[in-house]
Amino acid sequence: MPFFVFFIVISAIFYLYYKVKYVRTKRAVEKEYFSAKSSMCLGLFIMFFGTNLLLLNRDALSSGIGIIFILTGIGSMWAGYKAYKHYLPLLAKENKRENA
Repeated sequence: MPFFVFFIVISAIFYLYYKVKYVRTKRAVEKEYFSAKSSMCLGLFIMFFGTNLLLLNRDALSSGIGIIFILTGIGSMWAGYKAYKHYLPLLAKENKRENA
């Protein structure tokens, strides 16, 4: 489905974007912040890929693999979101301290 292919490509691009930002930054908290955001994008990528696989192929093996991908993607998004919520206030403190 073109709808899911579009979101697969967009989430892969954002994953690569945040990984490049992760590598280029020097601050530790900012590294963790970008790592969390890239984890969420990778989770979206895996989830959309699994959904596309589930909808395109109707055999049992593809359905099983698609469900595993969807669950793995949701888990990665959840873990990335928890890390994002943890590091967001720390990043704000670090930015405030650095700008003062």
